[in-house]
Amino acid sequence: MNKSLSSYFIVSGLFLSLAGCNTMESSGSKMTAEKSLFDRLGGKPAITAVVDDFVGRVAADSRINGKFANADIPRLKMLLVEQICQASGGPCTYTGRSMKATHAGMGVSSGDFDALVGDLVTTLNKFKVPEREKNELLGALGPMKGDIVEKPMASMR
Repeated sequence: MNKSLSSYFIVSGLFLSLAGCNTMESSGSKMTAEKSLFDRLGGKPAITAVVDDFVGRVAADSRINGKFANADIPRLKMLLVEQICQASGGPCTYTGRSMKATHAGMGVSSGDFDALVGDLVTTLNKFKVPEREKNELLGALGPMKGDIVEKPMASMR
């Protein structure tokens, strides 16, 4: 498997299951549609800024940056923006592969996954993403862990 593409999918796996995050809020007995997560996050410009910071943060993280040594960073960023945009209800189309297929044989550990999530949380906090939106993003990560992690307690390299 191409290491560059594999590296991309570790990061992009964090966002794949955001689809369906549009919510409905009850107001008395009346249901009203809310803005999509995409809109509440600030649209494509805000998502692009978050992805830029997040990828830079991951690149500087010695716990996991080895997984991205051969990544095509501009392409990685573009695909992450595309994926988050679509998954959060925006107008983009994500063209990547499934997380399970992409991560098969990579040996991603729980520690690797958790480090990546930690880097994402730090970025979301930097951009002052409201708790509700942050929780929607992070809540979508749990189910993906099973498709990405192959070594639950292994070291992070």
